[in-house]
Amino acid sequence: MSAAKVGFIGLGMMGVPMVRNLLRAGFPVQGFDLDAAAMAQFADDTGFSAAASAGQVAQDCPVLILMLPDSRIVDQLLWGEGGLGAHLQPGQLLIDMGSSDPVHSRDNAARLAEQGVPFVDAPVSGGVKRARDGSLSIMIGGEAVAVEQAMPIFQAMGKTLVHVGAAGAGHAVKALNNYVSASGLLAACEALVAAEKFGIDPHLVNQVFNASTGKNNTTEHKVENFMLNEAFNSGFALALMRKDLQTAQGFIERMGTAGGFAAQCLQTWSQAEVGLERGADHTAMFKFLREQQ
Repeated sequence: MSAAKVGFIGLGMMGVPMVRNLLRAGFPVQGFDLDAAAMAQFADDTGFSAAASAGQVAQDCPVLILMLPDSRIVDQLLWGEGGLGAHLQPGQLLIDMGSSDPVHSRDNAARLAEQGVPFVDAPVSGGVKRARDGSLSIMIGGEAVAVEQAMPIFQAMGKTLVHVGAAGAGHAVKALNNYVSASGLLAACEALVAAEKFGIDPHLVNQVFNASTGKNNTTEHKVENFMLNEAFNSGFALALMRKDLQTAQGFIERMGTAGGFAAQCLQTWSQAEVGLERGADHTAMFKFLREQQ
């Protein structure tokens, strides 16, 4: 039996390698992006077809994947004037793999369920590098039957696939994960800047962190590759990290649980976004803090 055609809307830095892994796994993909140059990247890829509109993707594909920046854009695409939501057919599967707000995702799932359209939220972690090699971590929310249907698609793009709960749970866990990641990066940056000011080689400091209890994703993968060499080009924008932090902080606030550190963390990331050049990479937090001395 041939694989179902997958519609993929949003061909950005993550979307492009994710689509290529779907193609390698044998899924025909019809893609759409407002940027025609994004679709042109697939001119030589067997199995890919470019759609003239998002509506064409919804019309042609039994499975739709959205890889869009935030819930505002997802909601507009689904429920705005001429939105896709009203035209989806019973049995079509909609998967939101961007970093959306979990409350919006839960509401979208309920609204689509009234039309017989299952919804799965499946945000990813791992960055562009792991999107390319198909080893993403995917946090999945949704009804078990819909998640099972989507699993072959997720297996083509990721290695760690965890069904964390009902609709919206995937986006909640993604936001919380990025909060933990962002706070770890911020702590590492503050520590390295202080050590450097004292006259200690930050390369040696990071070496100690990685052999000690201070080790985290930033010290292992970002400090040497993107920060101390001042490359600041990991491929994930600081503005997107701030947005994910805002989602996490808002979620924690709605849950009524302790969130003072999340609020402080968000404040610093917001200050860095204003203080750095537009489009700055999230690893440029090191540059921002260094310049605050």
